[in-house]
This record gives sequence, C-alpha cells and structure tokens, in this order.
Amino acid sequence: QVQLVESGGGLVQAGGSLRLSCAASGIIFSLNDMGWYRQAPGKQREWVATITRSRSTNYADSVKGRFTISRDNAKNTVYLQMNSLKPEDTAVYYCNARSSVTSYWGQGTQVTVSS
Repeated sequence: QVQLVESGGGLVQAGGSLRLSCAASGIIFSLNDMGWYRQAPGKQREWVATITRSRSTNYADSVKGRFTISRDNAKNTVYLQMNSLKPEDTAVYYCNARSSVTSYWGQGTQVTVSS
C-alpha cells in the first residue's frame, strides 16, 4: 500500500518560513521523481517544484529563490523549505511521487500565510 504523508503546514505571517515534509512508504523512493504541488481555493492545482531521482531540481517562477526542495532517500522523505512566504502562497500543498509508470499523491497539508 502506497502512502505519502505530508506534514509541516500551518499558519504563518508574511515573510515567515515553513518546512514541509512528505514521508513515503510502499514505493521504491529512490526510483521516483518527487514533486510538490499546491491548490489555492477556487484555483486549479499547480506545480511548485520537482526533485528528480538524480537530484536535479526545478521550480515554478513564482517560488524560485524562495523555496528549496530536497530529498533524503535514507528516510524516504522529500522536503520543501519555504522562506519569505507571501499571502499568495496560501494553499493546500500536495506531495507527488512519479515513476515511469506510476503517480501517487498525498492527502495535502494546509499552508496559510497572513498579511
């Protein structure tokens, strides 16, 4: 049974920081590209960042320079360090694990940034 469990969300003031974690089980973590997505109220889910199996990283323009994605294969965990948070970063953040044949999602964690 595959599980992706996000944690670390919460309420923070603008300019603050949060670190999201996503713990994976039931997959060969090291063989998956890991990503973070987010969905704000009334909007479509959007891609935030990806870290590949080879640890290459990519970021959406809206978070570049503020967010950092990383992974710890020994702990089967991917992280998203979010700095200089803005009210427009408010959303439910989802973890995604993707291989050549599968794609799995976590249940999401709420991030709320107050102005």
